[in-house]
Amino acid sequence: MTKLMASAFVSATLLAGASLAQAEMHGDMHPQVWADDQSVAGGTVTAEKVTADSNGWLVVHRTDESMKPGPVVGHAPLKEGENMDVTALLTEDVSAGDHLMLMVHSEEGGMETGVFEYTLGAKEDGPVKMDGKLVTDTITAQ
Repeated sequence: MTKLMASAFVSATLLAGASLAQAEMHGDMHPQVWADDQSVAGGTVTAEKVTADSNGWLVVHRTDESMKPGPVVGHAPLKEGENMDVTALLTEDVSAGDHLMLMVHSEEGGMETGVFEYTLGAKEDGPVKMDGKLVTDTITAQ
């Protein structure tokens, strides 16, 4: 009986691991952004890692102490799955001490695939939400 229980436990563990690996391969992972405070002197902002459940955009918004997304000041394309060292070119001057919100946006609702079409409040290429919350990480420019 003990051998049968041990065998069932090993089988269940292997199946669970295989299901997790398959979910990651098929993009069934939760969108998330990881970034640290950094220098913007070179005119760019980099997220160390971004996960996306479909192709889309890493969008850089200005923000302040309210932590609400403001105007877009940069963006970079994302592929479905795990994206490492995603660098967005800044389209406006950003000063040391400014707060920037790095946010995952989708590629849905726009007129052209591969063209970033979002403007603040629009539905085209709009923000991704998980459990009703925006997928972001906020940094301070150095």
